[in-house]
Amino acid sequence: MEPQTPHAESVPAHPPLESLAVQPLVNRDYESRPALFYERLRAEYGPVAPVDVLGVPAWLVIGYSQTLDILRDARGVWSKRLDSWRARREGRVPADWPLLPAFEVESSVFRDGAELTRLRGAWSEGLRPFQDRSRPQAKELERSVRRYADELITALSEGGGRTGWADLSAQYARPLPLMILGRLLGAEPGRGDEMIMDIWRMLDAGPDAAEAAQRVTAEVAAVCAAKTTSPGEDLPSYMLAAVPDLTVEELTREMVMSIGLIGDYTGTLVCNTIAEVIAGEAGVRDSVSAGMLSEAVNRAAITSPPMANLTFRWPKTDVRVGRFLIAAGDPVMLSPAAAHLDPAFTGSMAPDSIYSSRAHLAWGAGPHACLGRELATTITTIAVERLFDRFSGLRLALPADQLPWRSSPMMRGLRALPVNYELAEDPPQRSGGTGAASRSGAETTPETDSAAPEPGSLVRRILRMIRLAQS
Repeated sequence: MEPQTPHAESVPAHPPLESLAVQPLVNRDYESRPALFYERLRAEYGPVAPVDVLGVPAWLVIGYSQTLDILRDARGVWSKRLDSWRARREGRVPADWPLLPAFEVESSVFRDGAELTRLRGAWSEGLRPFQDRSRPQAKELERSVRRYADELITALSEGGGRTGWADLSAQYARPLPLMILGRLLGAEPGRGDEMIMDIWRMLDAGPDAAEAAQRVTAEVAAVCAAKTTSPGEDLPSYMLAAVPDLTVEELTREMVMSIGLIGDYTGTLVCNTIAEVIAGEAGVRDSVSAGMLSEAVNRAAITSPPMANLTFRWPKTDVRVGRFLIAAGDPVMLSPAAAHLDPAFTGSMAPDSIYSSRAHLAWGAGPHACLGRELATTITTIAVERLFDRFSGLRLALPADQLPWRSSPMMRGLRALPVNYELAEDPPQRSGGTGAASRSGAETTPETDSAAPEPGSLVRRILRMIRLAQS
């Protein structure tokens, strides 16, 4: 039987979505025991279930074959355009729905057809210099990731000898890709620092998130406008070179989207991978000890995909999925996290194999598959490598089932990853100089990779701002 089939009948065999009893997607089990929550939904509803997404009813697709089939969309049944959402056209989506601002950015995430092809062409060419490891831009990016990773590790472990306590989420996993994002955008030093902090505030969804988002958008727009007349060796400049008719407004929307995809997604993947290595399945730890770091990242992407549930899409016509007839314009949320628990996916994997499946859905599939997969994997792999090279021991400071998870219907990441650590070597002495290399961001040599970051370095400025934001 086809995982999904277009349906010509106008009357479904069950009440419409708005009339069904729906379960809240965000609940205690979803946050702390998602596997239990998804399996309970699967037992009651099958591969698709009606849920409440922060006050909006939607279909949650939790079957592996159904999720993959919708992602591929071979029949052209599914739309990502916001104007396909029937309830929104009819004024039935609350104006203060928390996810609406992210959906209304009008980036390529919510585009189809020729518009999507054009924007993805810009992304593909813009990312190429940073993902082709033979290119100098990719090599420099990798050196920057290693340098920032080493400086963050040194800064978080200063003052306590070889043992101590740290929050590897706030002090390492999340700030690292944000600093790399500043380089990718080509933001000017100084101006970029405050933008990184506003990105942090925006992604943290705190009380000042809306104001921070406005400042980020304005700053990104200024950066993009500058690239039209003074291009550099950065992502927006390469995208403009690939698609010269790309407007500043379009480029700004794509760069704002990149903050979530490169910054938040990658930071979450780094954190989730570290947590899986420390406390997860034996296969992840075995991958690290065998020197197969990319395999450890792949296993973590399966077990804890950073984007547990994807943004909505809408069928253009009534379509049957599982035992439900989804009406045209109904919001549908695909769940890679739940699909990875489906026996249709897990049944093909040998539990004792050192390799895990590459058929997972953490990077999506089809027309909207993630184009930055190699970049995110490279950053994550280097981050995990440097961490486990620099520390001889890392243990959770809390029981694994008490780790605090961020409450989000889409992203699944830790709010904190508290650990007790032991350094592999004595901590380096903090330099009292100002260091021209640190000020300019110049390349460091392997011998100085673990040296303490200079007092005025980007790492110290960002960590200091993060501490102030959390106090």
